[in-house]
Amino acid sequence: MARLTGAWPAAARRWGCTATAFLFLLLTVQAAQKADLSGDATAATINHSLTLLQRLQELLQNGNGSDSVLRVRTAASDEAKVFHTHQLLLSLQSEVFETLLRNQSVITLHEPPETAALFEKFIRYLYCGGVSILLHQAIPMHQLASKYRVWGLQRGVADYMKTHLASESSQGHVVGWYHYAVRIGDVALQESCLQFLAWNLSAVLGSAEWGSVSVELLLLLLERSDLVLHSELELYTAVEGWLGHRQPEGPVAERVLRAIRYPMIAPSQLFRLQAQSAVLARHYSAVQDLLFQAFQFHAASPLHFAKYFDVNCSMFLPRNYLAPSWGSQWVINNPARDDRSTSFQTQLGPSSHDAGKRVTWNVLFSPRWLPVSLRPVYSDSVSSAVQAVRIEDGRPRLVITPAMSSPDFAGVSFQKTVLVGVRQQGRVLVKHAYSFHQSSDEAADFLAHADLQKRTSEYLIDNSLHLHIIIKPVYHSLIKVKN
Repeated sequence: MARLTGAWPAAARRWGCTATAFLFLLLTVQAAQKADLSGDATAATINHSLTLLQRLQELLQNGNGSDSVLRVRTAASDEAKVFHTHQLLLSLQSEVFETLLRNQSVITLHEPPETAALFEKFIRYLYCGGVSILLHQAIPMHQLASKYRVWGLQRGVADYMKTHLASESSQGHVVGWYHYAVRIGDVALQESCLQFLAWNLSAVLGSAEWGSVSVELLLLLLERSDLVLHSELELYTAVEGWLGHRQPEGPVAERVLRAIRYPMIAPSQLFRLQAQSAVLARHYSAVQDLLFQAFQFHAASPLHFAKYFDVNCSMFLPRNYLAPSWGSQWVINNPARDDRSTSFQTQLGPSSHDAGKRVTWNVLFSPRWLPVSLRPVYSDSVSSAVQAVRIEDGRPRLVITPAMSSPDFAGVSFQKTVLVGVRQQGRVLVKHAYSFHQSSDEAADFLAHADLQKRTSEYLIDNSLHLHIIIKPVYHSLIKVKN
């Protein structure tokens, strides 16, 4: 406020007839600060902010009272875009413009074509405090906001990017946004993009943006066990296509190929890859030991294999595979209505030695389960016989338990993952994932913040809860055999 008041006399002298608009702005701010909060019935708020914004926009369009000129040039053109502006407004929003315009009224700015194309939108934001952008305009607008230190716009564009990861575009945009976030050091945006790519990898693998994935991003994705895709073979096929498109140097290709979890691919498919994959043939020596280990893994019992090899590593840990042998989809209609249950079967483990063994799982869903602390308490006292309990005090609960026990479970524990599908921008995508281990039958935070009572809840698709339950067998080393 002090800054605005101090700048006012000089601005009023320079602007002439436009001083009325700024006087109106000043009086509006002062009136808001001095508003009577005593509850007087005669108090009222008179708000003409929309009129003020319209006048400020007209001020930019007509250039009335302009005291500064911005000339925006690009290397690709000899012509400059000229903007007749007002130093006070630019300086209020940007400390960079405040410095540039301190001793000169005409400045030349050099911008690449993509930011120059949005410069008019950018200047309009400085006058009116609002701007509309499209997916492909997010990065150049963020670049302008960062370059000229317009922090509010910078935060706004970053938030826009985080909330529009699911938006559909012809060429894709999440991969490009991730690379941009890395360049500018925006860790929060990096994590948001990386999580979205991991949980919706199958959609990305078949898109145009898969070929633009950098080596660093690809290796980060391949390290993750929370990738959601149909199978490890699907991932290998996509990686093979990426290698064919990018043609990286030998050491890079070998690092990428060694990140594939070959024990998660059936022996028949591994044989086919060895016979038909040109990429695998070219780099066979780099992954030969992994392929041999995968065949050993499939040939022996997991219990026996674990005596000789360390199975407590990522190579033997399944990712979030959507294939039927790893879990089941469950669509719960009207999930706020009552408790539901279902059952399904999974393969005991990824080893071919266990190919014929199945585990049956029972699943219970309760939309309004009450923790012990909130359950009714009965007492001898009539006045406190029942503790008041509201329906909304309950929370959704999902319990997954095996319907059987077997000696085959020795050396195997089960990690359970529940994916929640939501509709965003017209697409069904994974937005939430909950994981818990054999020692627990349920995820403590399952849909903790969901409001299943509302038909418009973001967790529901056509008033149905879309879940995909995945069971991930995890092997453990039991006995080490001495050489």
